[in-house]
This record gives sequence, C-alpha cells and structure tokens, in this order.
Amino acid sequence: MGNLLEIKNLTVEYNSLNKEKGAAVVAVNNVSLEIREGETYALAGESGCGKSTLAKAITKLVTPKSGEILFLGQDIFKQTKQEKKNYPKEVQMVFQNPYSSLNPKMKIGDILKEPLDINTDLSAKKKKNAIFEILQEVGLQENCIDLYPHEFSGGQRQRIAIARTLILKPKLIIADEPVSALDASIQAQIINLLKDLKRQKKLTILFISHDLNVIRYLADRVGIMYFGKLIEENTTGNIFMYPKEEYTKTLLDSAPILH
Repeated sequence: MGNLLEIKNLTVEYNSLNKEKGAAVVAVNNVSLEIREGETYALAGESGCGKSTLAKAITKLVTPKSGEILFLGQDIFKQTKQEKKNYPKEVQMVFQNPYSSLNPKMKIGDILKEPLDINTDLSAKKKKNAIFEILQEVGLQENCIDLYPHEFSGGQRQRIAIARTLILKPKLIIADEPVSALDASIQAQIINLLKDLKRQKKLTILFISHDLNVIRYLADRVGIMYFGKLIEENTTGNIFMYPKEEYTKTLLDSAPILH
C-alpha cells in the first residue's frame, strides 16, 4: 500500500494571548510523517503536545505557517476548485465529545442526511437507503432517525457521530480522542466498532489519544509527540517493547497495564 497522507516539515503557530510579549506559540514544530493506505496510525502524547492541532491542519481548520500536507500526492493548500470541493468528502473527523458535535435541534435522520445533501446528488430514496445502511453498520436501529441526540446514551451518540463520518465513504478518518468522554465499558465497544469498520471498509485512520492501552490495541504504527515535535515513530509492537526516547519510556511507565 502507498501513502495516503504525507506531512512534510509542518509548523503551526498560534498568536500569543500575551499581547505585550507578542511571541507566537508553536503548537506543531517541523513535523513530518506518513500514513499508509489501510493502516491505523496513532499519535500519542500529553495534552497540549500538538496532536489535535495537527489534525486541525489536516482538515484545514487551521493554516500552517510552513510545510506541506500531501493527500494522495497533492498539496491540500494548492488544490484546484474541484479538489477543494472533493476534499471534505475524502477526509472526515470523529470528535471527542459526541454530544457537543451533534446538533441538539436536529433529528438523527437529518444529521445523517445533511452531508449527503451538501456533497452528493443522490435521490431522496438513495439517501434514505444510505442512512439505513450506515446505521446498521454502526449497530443502531432504523427507528432512531426520528429521535434527537439527547435521547441517546453517550456511546450511542458516538456511534451516530461515526455514522455521520462514514456516510460519505471517506478515504481517511481522523479520530480525535473519540472515547475519552465515555465510560470505560462503553469505550471498549466503540474501539471494537472502529476496529471492525476499519477491517470491513479498508479504512485508513489517524487515531489521536493519550490512552496508550487503546493505542496498543488499535494501532499499526505509533508516533510520539512532545512539545509540538514528533520525537519517535515505530510500529506499535516496537514502540511498546523497545522505546528509544526517554520521554516515550516515561509515558509508557505512567500507563496502567490492562490485561
């Protein structure tokens, strides 16, 4: 499999809140990595290390100061008009909090239909079939289309969020701490769902988390971020068995071992 996404020397800065000093905050510092088609690549590190900022750059929610992000070999910030239109269909995101990421005033059927309305020319019947199909794939009943987000549990809401992400059949899914807001027992269900969907749909996933046990179970390769830099990268087995950087060793030592 070739590379689906390539990040080259990416730097992202935020303006400082301290206007007197005026120094920019470097959230992502000269990061380079590659994500291969069909793999789950995990980014691990403490809060504030730049993981989510990197995800925002990939989804064009923030503009980098320098560097490149190549999707299928094409710089996402130098796309043609048609490529810009297609890109949101190819790269979708699952957010941390399933309740805040779903519009509380919209029924589930409308939430799932909206991406199809914006990005496709499907008939009403085909949209309805696509909605029912994706609900079945994430383990939800068809009758939930007439309900609102508050009528579901946290785990069910995250299933809905995953369904919305998958309904456009993206090539890359970015999952930013998708289970950290859920109870431990529900976390396992959602992680297993993501693993099953990846296998069934041959998905490529960028998985962002501080939970090393989840990463160990789910990821093929792992990158460790520290103060905006990617300090170590390897297969999941090698990262956990043979960490090279002292920070990686400290991170692994701080994680409880679950069997």
